[in-house]
Amino acid sequence: MQLQLTKPICFFDLETTGTNVAKDRIVEISILKVYPNGNKESRTWLVNPEMPIPAESEAIHGISDEKVANEPTFKQLSKEIYAMIRDSDLGGFNSDRFDIPLLAEEMLRADVDFDMKRMVSVDVQTIFHKMEKRTLEAAYKFYCDKNLDDAHSAEADTLATYEVLLAQLERYPELENDVKKLSEFTTRRQNLDFAGFIGLNENEEPIFAFGKHKGRTVDEVMEKEPGYFGWILNADFPLYTKKVLTQIKLSKLNNKI
Repeated sequence: MQLQLTKPICFFDLETTGTNVAKDRIVEISILKVYPNGNKESRTWLVNPEMPIPAESEAIHGISDEKVANEPTFKQLSKEIYAMIRDSDLGGFNSDRFDIPLLAEEMLRADVDFDMKRMVSVDVQTIFHKMEKRTLEAAYKFYCDKNLDDAHSAEADTLATYEVLLAQLERYPELENDVKKLSEFTTRRQNLDFAGFIGLNENEEPIFAFGKHKGRTVDEVMEKEPGYFGWILNADFPLYTKKVLTQIKLSKLNNKI
């Protein structure tokens, strides 16, 4: 089984200081790039997160402060990492809800204008949960009949994710071997930002998906309560959410001119 690709797809996995997309940092990133002709290349980087790694996170992935003390920061690696993924679609395990949003935050902090407009994403976990509802280790055993002995190593998890997707395509004939179709299948809901704060209504209008203005259009809220925009920009929201909201505001201003 080979993926039918019209452009490369990068499967990737992150090990991090925690699970807060806005605050936590990457300590390891592994990327497996698969090309339409079937060729592959992979890279793994340890990353100095410029913050202490909590003991509970170290217990999961085994990466300590000492291990990354002399490693480059994400900002130092950002252009090299972005060069590897910029022409590709993205694939991962729970990537739509965690890995892609956190990667976007790190890119924006590093002044790399990361955007998904020319990419689609395939979340292998969503396929698994829709079909079987289990963990990556269980998925690897179920689909590939292998034990994931090095779980929570970014490189092992990345390779396992790629192998699971190939096995899912073999098992489920109703799944189309097409990255865009797989992306549509794995999309949980339609959001404009990764974290799910800005959604779309049935008229394809941007709406707030949280808080006191949940369900109301962004245009309506900005017009009636302009201070809400400033509050979000100054509050602890993900950088990508702020970027999307700023783009919406600028688009509205440009349409008035």
